[in-house]
Amino acid sequence: MGEEATRRLLWGMLRGQRPWRELHWLSLMPGTQVTDMGEDPPPESVGFHRVRYRQPVRRFTEAGALAWMAGLGPVAAAMSEGESFDWVASLEPFSLVTGQMAALARQLRARHAVVLWHNDAGTPLYRLPPYRWAWRRARNADFFLCLVASARDHLLEMGVPAQRCAVVHPGVDTEIFHPPAARAVAPVALFAAPVALNKGIDRILDAWPIVRRAVPEAALEVIGGGPAVPLVERAAAADPAAVRYLGAADRVGVAERMRQAAVFVTAPRADRVWNEQFGLAYIEAMACGLPVVTTVCGSNHEAVHPPNVRVPDSAEALAAALISMLADPAGRAAIGAANREHVLTHFEVGRQAARMGEAFAAAEARLLE
Repeated sequence: MGEEATRRLLWGMLRGQRPWRELHWLSLMPGTQVTDMGEDPPPESVGFHRVRYRQPVRRFTEAGALAWMAGLGPVAAAMSEGESFDWVASLEPFSLVTGQMAALARQLRARHAVVLWHNDAGTPLYRLPPYRWAWRRARNADFFLCLVASARDHLLEMGVPAQRCAVVHPGVDTEIFHPPAARAVAPVALFAAPVALNKGIDRILDAWPIVRRAVPEAALEVIGGGPAVPLVERAAAADPAAVRYLGAADRVGVAERMRQAAVFVTAPRADRVWNEQFGLAYIEAMACGLPVVTTVCGSNHEAVHPPNVRVPDSAEALAAALISMLADPAGRAAIGAANREHVLTHFEVGRQAARMGEAFAAAEARLLE
């Protein structure tokens, strides 16, 4: 934030919410001073209030988690006496924290904003009492900042007036995620995502022997943590030349591995409460000059455009797309260069944060009418 703050925003962090995402983008909006409420201080340069959470069940994560802020009353009372905020905001309209932030906004006499990715009005979470309670509080928010166009469609289907919704795609740091001085020539495919079945790591492993028959020197590198890590470790132990598990990495480490790869691959598939909403890792890979191969899932078309490839959810389709990319160094270099330019134009983090600020300013002007 390089100018005097004219907007003060209080962010209610979800338990387990990942860093360098929604809070980060809001903190980069020009003229905006952001304070975070959460369990631990975030890496972003923002104010901070520590709160505790209760989470009796750990089946779901982030917005779907059965988790809420505990003992919020004293913290809210202290803030109402010593601080003032223009906005109170949090992530997703059905999260329990968002329900709490709706009440807190009223207590602090602030406007209420909801940031969302969610793209499916048919999710069963809306039918479960805790989440239904949160939605009833959130649906009257003053402003919905939709990070994908499909999220706006979802809100309209739920009866939210269009004038309360704006779409601004997220951005990535193109100084961290940048191409190498010289593109790697080794046919290495990189998976950098939660290592879970809904991200399709099993499907990619099923495809890999087919890829290796056509491109014998091809290697699959996997970065991340998650419940399917043992699956990757077994594949790596069986054939270390074909599959390498690199463990978890921060965003700088992920960017470095992206610069050494030839293609980025995931294979998401929907489950009962989730489908791919965007896929920030796609944009990070594209910023590093990588072509992308993935499956058709949810609204990931908003991030992955031709000549990058989205295929049906099958090992054979994935293998065919990967073979085409890995066997054509010149073709993938051309796609990667175009991807970099596309990200600089449409997804650069500073520009997208400014657009988010403009969306908040438009909401403020509407609320003054």
